[in-house]
Amino acid sequence: MHPEFRDILFLDIETVAQVEYYQQLPERFKTHWARKAGFLKREPQQTDEDLYHERAGIYAEFGKVVCVVVGKLFDGANGQPALKTKAFVSADEVHLLREVKEVFEKLEPGSRLCAHNGKEFDYPYLSRRMLIHGIGLPGILNLAGRKPWEVPHLDTLELWKFGDYKHYTSLDLLATVFQIPTSKGDMDGSRVNEVFYKEKDLNKISDYCTRDVVALTQLYLRMKGAPLIEEQNIVKT
Repeated sequence: MHPEFRDILFLDIETVAQVEYYQQLPERFKTHWARKAGFLKREPQQTDEDLYHERAGIYAEFGKVVCVVVGKLFDGANGQPALKTKAFVSADEVHLLREVKEVFEKLEPGSRLCAHNGKEFDYPYLSRRMLIHGIGLPGILNLAGRKPWEVPHLDTLELWKFGDYKHYTSLDLLATVFQIPTSKGDMDGSRVNEVFYKEKDLNKISDYCTRDVVALTQLYLRMKGAPLIEEQNIVKT
């Protein structure tokens, strides 16, 4: 395996609304959500409550992290490239974020993170939620004072844009374009909130997030002209 791949930690996160029911929000949060909802409404009949269930998880101020999956490439026993993933999933966000911080702090110097749309979502979301809970940022997330070329963050969406910053392409579409097995089953990002609060199925969320990390890793390899990881060389923990 090329050395440049060994220092990358691939990751994906899943987020939900902070509370199950809009009525559970403190009044100050309802006021701020009403302002946010005013910009989000597409249909006149949509209420603040409707939009809260649909969109709150996207925003770090109104949502929380329930799952983080990371993946690392390594040389397998058979000499072929292999991928190991590890899932962190919990209804206790503080515990989850502390576990993830510990993983980040154990990374070798020079390590980088890679996510799809990570620079606009995953990295800032994790950072904001850590700060909200009084958790100090690990070095790999702390960008204060760093020059752009010193930021250890890779983003497959950014790589695909080639400078076209008005362009958005989903991970699933790129997986399709590059003939990578899809990360989607009977689950997609729009259902995470429902699966968490209604079905209370953390394993389902974890499995979905893990499939995304596998697809992300395969996509990065294809973008770099490297062969895909064989299914039998993917280890999920």
